[in-house]
Amino acid sequence: MKKIKTLFAMMVISCGAFMATSADAQDFGDMKSYTLVGKAWAAAAAGNHEHVLAYTNKCIDMYLKQAKEQQAGLTEVPKGAKEEVFKFWALNDVGVSLFIKGNSLVKNGDNEGAIAAYKILVEELKFAQCWDTKGWFWQPAGAAKSKMIGLSSGF
Repeated sequence: MKKIKTLFAMMVISCGAFMATSADAQDFGDMKSYTLVGKAWAAAAAGNHEHVLAYTNKCIDMYLKQAKEQQAGLTEVPKGAKEEVFKFWALNDVGVSLFIKGNSLVKNGDNEGAIAAYKILVEELKFAQCWDTKGWFWQPAGAAKSKMIGLSSGF
């Protein structure tokens, strides 16, 4: 009986340690949209699909309404200096989150889920932009549209 109690205690301790590690690793930081996007990119680079979804879903849940409001006020892709484009932070960060989420879903075999994420981006947040560290903005909706077409046609 003592061996069973010891084994049970070790299992509880092990499970508790695992849960603490998982909770610690899932740190949403200051909950700002750009923080969540940065963490989503890092999780994607590390191949951690669970964390990609957690960070992207959190950004989408928290900021989609603002992103849609920003999109509604536009008739074309914002242009100008970085500071001007960054004024559309919710639009940009939610758009990028949808793109990252879609990519992760594809890598994990959920093509339907990826198409759904890409579709929101393409149809509702088409003017979202992402700053490339090489010195320019690119549009996630354009890339997502190409990916959707490939997924829909089976390529």
